[in-house]
Amino acid sequence: MNRLYSIISIMERIQILKYLNGSASSTEEKEVEDWIGSSQKNTKKYNLLKAQYITSTFDETSDSTSVDSGFRRYKTNIDQSSKIKKRRTWGTTLKYAAAIVLLFGLAYLANKSTFNTNPTLGIPEDAITLQLENGNIQVIKDDGAIQVTDSKGVVLGTQQGTRLIYNNKTATKKLTYNTLTVPYGKRFDIILSDSTHILLNAGSSIKYPVKFIKGKNREIYLTGEAFFEVAKDAGHPFIVNANGLNIRVLGTKFNVSAYPEDSTTKTMLVEGSVGLYQDISYNPEKTTFLTPGHLASLNKANKDISIESAEISLYTGWMNGNLIFRHVPFKNIIKKLERHYNVVITNHNKTLGDELFTASFDNSTLEQVLQTFQNNYGLEYSIEKDKIIINPKNDHKL
Repeated sequence: MNRLYSIISIMERIQILKYLNGSASSTEEKEVEDWIGSSQKNTKKYNLLKAQYITSTFDETSDSTSVDSGFRRYKTNIDQSSKIKKRRTWGTTLKYAAAIVLLFGLAYLANKSTFNTNPTLGIPEDAITLQLENGNIQVIKDDGAIQVTDSKGVVLGTQQGTRLIYNNKTATKKLTYNTLTVPYGKRFDIILSDSTHILLNAGSSIKYPVKFIKGKNREIYLTGEAFFEVAKDAGHPFIVNANGLNIRVLGTKFNVSAYPEDSTTKTMLVEGSVGLYQDISYNPEKTTFLTPGHLASLNKANKDISIESAEISLYTGWMNGNLIFRHVPFKNIIKKLERHYNVVITNHNKTLGDELFTASFDNSTLEQVLQTFQNNYGLEYSIEKDKIIINPKNDHKL
């Protein structure tokens, strides 16, 4: 049995998955957050599930299971049975109801997080991983030098320290995908077969072809945050699929932040031009275009895209290890600190979450960041092993 099935109940998994994919209500979000912060054990459970969720969002076989159709079949069967046997007992009905609840839960999980059958028990939680087309997973060490090969042993790419470089010399004519996942606390570079350079931020994953095929769009899938330096190719548009938002370019530099737990997906254009659209197919008339120095934000709740002029460094500073906050709610700062430093932060100061803060940190340690908040804003905190606790305080000053 997969280890996740043994340590997380079906109801816990369903609620956490709803939290990750943005479909949870505000009440459910709070329940999940309280559950995560209640113990180190729960935090590890959440991180394990989230790591597999990030990878599973790229699974192209999700159409194989239809929760809605399964539920409709169940409802039709119940309706027909009730017409034939109106005296059916409650006990029998409840038995079917219990069965469909279990079926619904398992189908939901299969649809939303297709867990890989490849054993992952020996993979450290803080490891950078590369999932190959056949499902096998390779661990990438920060100072490693692995070779990425296909099923025939042909070398597709090589690692050079914190960079994975694919070549364009392979003869393959079929789209074959790899998925690179970067855990909290780390960053990693990848150069695709067309020479497009991508820097992945902590807690991110990207699915991409090992080689782009002539006549087809250059299409990749992102969860998390990445900076793109796209190689120019007028005949083959480069498209980033980022949690319901498609970013189409020909050659440019831009940053995309599309973490599942965030309420918005942000695209910051540094150079060139990009088009943003939410439909499956590209239509210039329904596309929002950006110019350099502008930020596009997709509200996941109402699907609206807003555009504003923005300071580029606020959205690209992470590439140099910097953290910059300009009037940012403290609850959002907590998320960034957790990703950046690979820690768990529990906030017991409930009034603090929505308050806005402004601060900048250049390659600072977590302790330096916390001390700055303590000295300037009266923040009170304590450290318990690898967990940071924000203590209640009513008289903090901004």
